[in-house]
Amino acid sequence: MNKVFLNLGRQPLANSFLKNIKKNTLRNEFFYNLKICFNTKNYLVSVAKPVNPKKQYTDKYAHRASESNTMRSAFKNVAKKLFKRFRPKKIMEIGSNDGVFLRNFNKKSVIAVEPCKNLARLTKKLFKTYDEFWNLKLANKLIKQKKGEIDLIFSANTISHIPNLKETFRGIYNILSKNGVLVIEDPSLLKVLQNNSYDQFYDEHVYVFSSISINNVIQEFGLRLFDVEHLSTHGGSNRYYICKKNGKYKKSLRLKNAIKNEISYKLHKIESYLKFSKRINLSRKNLFNLMKRLKKKNKKIISYGATYKSTTVFNYCNINSKIIDYVTDTTYNKQGKYTPGTHIKIISPEHGMNNTVDYAFLGAWNFKKEIFKKEKNFLKRGGKFITHVPKVMTFSK
Repeated sequence: MNKVFLNLGRQPLANSFLKNIKKNTLRNEFFYNLKICFNTKNYLVSVAKPVNPKKQYTDKYAHRASESNTMRSAFKNVAKKLFKRFRPKKIMEIGSNDGVFLRNFNKKSVIAVEPCKNLARLTKKLFKTYDEFWNLKLANKLIKQKKGEIDLIFSANTISHIPNLKETFRGIYNILSKNGVLVIEDPSLLKVLQNNSYDQFYDEHVYVFSSISINNVIQEFGLRLFDVEHLSTHGGSNRYYICKKNGKYKKSLRLKNAIKNEISYKLHKIESYLKFSKRINLSRKNLFNLMKRLKKKNKKIISYGATYKSTTVFNYCNINSKIIDYVTDTTYNKQGKYTPGTHIKIISPEHGMNNTVDYAFLGAWNFKKEIFKKEKNFLKRGGKFITHVPKVMTFSK
């Protein structure tokens, strides 16, 4: 049923930034083998052996969505859009992070679910927050507390992180109101294949969904997909609209077109993924060889963005501190630490983007517009970025 098509090798937890690189720290660093498989029955693409979530989502979780101007604006816009379309009285978010989405609603009408306690502490000051993993047990707990009958459940880049989809969707079905709507945002599998963005695969992304696969999976739990919206966030995502099987919403034309498009690209065939795997193996060789050539010419290479994506790329391509001088990142909690697995120092862009830098690997390639606007001086003086998406190349426009 599950067939492995891509082996990204020995990987650390993408979010496990190191405080130091002393022997004791490195000895305790956790690694796993990242293999990606395709389910020939429901067409779901997933990590072959998921990591225990308790290792991943701790009180030291570094990512805060509100620290990106792009993400703040995106969540504000979607909150406004969903409220206008569905007029929900009760709203819940699964994976609320630092509350960047829920802050746009009346605080008395929202419930936050966030297992990372450092993030949950931030939102507990603002609205009702459960610092627990989403599952059937928590859903039943909310029902007992008379917090069920939710009109809108929103979850951005979270459902794809939960290994147990059965518990996830059963819990959602139980707590959703009769005509309630579940809205999921997650990376688009079609875009991953089109962009060769294999860095969308890391420990937290247990699944990368397509319209076809998510539609197949949810039917078992009394749910159905009625609409889909294509987004530019995270290098190409889908926003899936789901309701109960007998809900009032009709299947949209754009969902029909999306499924038709995915079938034409053969997302339901293992052959598509085997071809993708060959392209990724070539990308790996090309990126390593490019950086090696530049280093031989004494060019200074840094990485822009200590992202989860770059964790996958650097560990897969064997790119370390011998090639990358340092990584710049705007997230204060990451600065002064070291990248997972490859142990490259992370500093602020203010200190890192200086006149000595020749090339910057675009680890945060999905924020290209925001970065180009910010780093005009770097580009003006002849600095260039390196990317692997959709192919390995250097560019300055």
